[in-house]
Amino acid sequence: MAVRPRKKAKAGYMISAVAELYQLHPQTLRLYERVGLLKPSRSQGNTRLYTDGDLERLEVILNLTRELGVNLAGIEIILNMRDKMGEMQSQMEAFIKFVRNEFARNLTIHGERVSRNAIVRAAPRHAIRVEK
Repeated sequence: MAVRPRKKAKAGYMISAVAELYQLHPQTLRLYERVGLLKPSRSQGNTRLYTDGDLERLEVILNLTRELGVNLAGIEIILNMRDKMGEMQSQMEAFIKFVRNEFARNLTIHGERVSRNAIVRAAPRHAIRVEK
């Protein structure tokens, strides 16, 4: 099934609209919520409201079930792994940014490369003449 393009919205989509858009029964969406695959927000009247993020997650779930035949337990594992990988990616990006900033700070403070505070110290390079 081809996923229909949609406009970004700040408000949420009601369960009936989501069910119709993705050709699902509303009970399927309730099941996904009950087993913890989806977590739509609620209005003051306790109506489920699906955000764009929820719909992106639903598209992953539907791809896994419809195209790959993955069961709900497998989907839970896959989604948890995706979430953890996203967290790890953010941590790595933050670490890389920190290292770059520290490196740039050391260059501007000392005007040259200083290995004194480096993670791995490197000996200064000296030319050595070898005669035969």
